[in-house]
Amino acid sequence: MPQLKMIRAMCEALDEELRRDERVCLFGQDVGEFGGVFGTSARLQAKHGPRRVFDTPLSEAAILGTAVGAAMSGLRPVAEIMYIDFITVGIDPLVNQAAKLRYMSGGQMTLPMVVFTQCGAGTSEAAQHSQCLEAWFAHVPGLKVVMPATVYDAKGLLKAAIRDDNPVIYIWPKLLYDLKGEVPEEEYVVPLGEAVVRRDGADLTVVATSLMVHRALAAAEALSDEIGIEVIDPRTLVPLDIETILASVRKTGRLLVVHEANTRFGIGAEIIRQVVERAFDQLTCAPVVLGGAGVPMPFTRVLENACMPQEQDIIAAARKMLKC
Repeated sequence: MPQLKMIRAMCEALDEELRRDERVCLFGQDVGEFGGVFGTSARLQAKHGPRRVFDTPLSEAAILGTAVGAAMSGLRPVAEIMYIDFITVGIDPLVNQAAKLRYMSGGQMTLPMVVFTQCGAGTSEAAQHSQCLEAWFAHVPGLKVVMPATVYDAKGLLKAAIRDDNPVIYIWPKLLYDLKGEVPEEEYVVPLGEAVVRRDGADLTVVATSLMVHRALAAAEALSDEIGIEVIDPRTLVPLDIETILASVRKTGRLLVVHEANTRFGIGAEIIRQVVERAFDQLTCAPVVLGGAGVPMPFTRVLENACMPQEQDIIAAARKMLKC
């Protein structure tokens, strides 16, 4: 299978879906002739035309409001928001309209739209360009939330998101921009709501999201002579494949959730809630969330790294839990 960078795999997914379904359109800041700030839409306007791939004003409220209207009108829009931080400018049409209209119309209308954005720190872009806000959107009924960690999933999940009849927040980790991975030449889709076990283990379950999947795998490898760590990548937060997580916890008796977003009220707390409610008697020690620091992200690389879970932090947490 050919090797692609994550950014190229997502561009391929957009290209294939634009070609497959004439209702699909892509718009946002600089996605047209420029090809996207991150290159996610390189040459797509030239291939599919300016009616289907086009630039918008610098207004996230206008971008997301347009996406809602387009989806209500029968199109399948992909609205690119350059940084997840900027969704806050347009949150009303997303949270108060897109998430609710299918329910409020009794299913008479669908909202097949994708908000395509990236998240995370590690690139010294400071507090307004480095957030992980996935828990905000996972909290809203009516929205689906996707967070790929691999090149294969980045493509397959994006295709699934575009084909879904509900609004999907698709969040890719910008620190994995250059990550390479194998991608089949033939058509494939990764279904929403199916977690994957990235590494088998018998002593500790680590549920990690997005970038943290790779750090959890590195920590598991470093501890392979001491601890058998099972690493689970949920891939989608809504819908969440809790059954795969529960099966692992019932085997290991221990649960560590790792995410880049700050720990307070994050997705880790929700995963632990569901596990405790359904498998409390299977746990041999208290489950733990290892997340980011509860501060605005600093600019300097040293402080930035101190605010994000690192491989050594996961190793330390795993060793501590094995003493229970």
